[in-house]
Amino acid sequence: MDTSHPLTIPAARRLEQAQLEAAVFLACCKIGSLSPHPMGIVQVRPEADRLTVRLLDEPYVLHHWAEFLLPRLTGESSDHPQDRISGVAGLRYRRESGGISLHRPGVPGRILLSGFNPRWWERIADRLTTDYGLLQKEPGWTPAERAAYASAVSSPFEPPSLFSPLLRRIRATAGPGPFNGTDAWYAVGGSFRLETTDGPPCPELIRLLGDGPTGLGWKTDEKSCTCLCDHSHSGIGCTIDFLEPTTGRFVYYSNLKWGRRTPRDRRQTVTELNRLAFA
Repeated sequence: MDTSHPLTIPAARRLEQAQLEAAVFLACCKIGSLSPHPMGIVQVRPEADRLTVRLLDEPYVLHHWAEFLLPRLTGESSDHPQDRISGVAGLRYRRESGGISLHRPGVPGRILLSGFNPRWWERIADRLTTDYGLLQKEPGWTPAERAAYASAVSSPFEPPSLFSPLLRRIRATAGPGPFNGTDAWYAVGGSFRLETTDGPPCPELIRLLGDGPTGLGWKTDEKSCTCLCDHSHSGIGCTIDFLEPTTGRFVYYSNLKWGRRTPRDRRQTVTELNRLAFA
């Protein structure tokens, strides 16, 4: 294999595709992880007009994704339209060859979830619909979803130029340990936080998010790195301040270096979570 010309990672061609990816990333990055795979994502195959995400073949992962993604009314009488919808406004799914396709009615953009039995997803979604009144069965947008979507796309808190590329490179945030979680959120002053529980060595992350052929072009502004130290230093992690040049915003990255070990009862815990996913 010729390694002198590494594969590039294409950006989403349409804004609507990038918006969908950003919304999915921000909804699911709160999941955490009981596996080496951040957000339960084993592999990502990015294309200009769609994104294929292979998830860990465990029902509890599908339950987390369905619960965090599929929209429902919150019942809140808030002045902010986004507070009235839980999940990704307008998101619908359909079963097709290869897995479960996520889309918004009448809007370009598609994410294919693969790597599992699609019947599991449908069974979990049917139960969530019964329990929470999901909007999946609505053929089009509901007024509350329209308002939440309009608010989200005009908001500075969910820039697709930042979060869509991150989802396409989510594997770059995974370290070699048995547990990897990745989270991101809006911070004060127009900046953003990016956090991993046990991320990769900082030089590797900088290469994958920086100016390399597969990178994002982020600039390293400042860093405090303990990657060359013995990782037994309790409570010491790594921090990198990235500058995203197209928006001029900072992304403050922290690798918490939890260093968790696999407990003996992990499989028992996962088995119980998988049982509850269908309960």
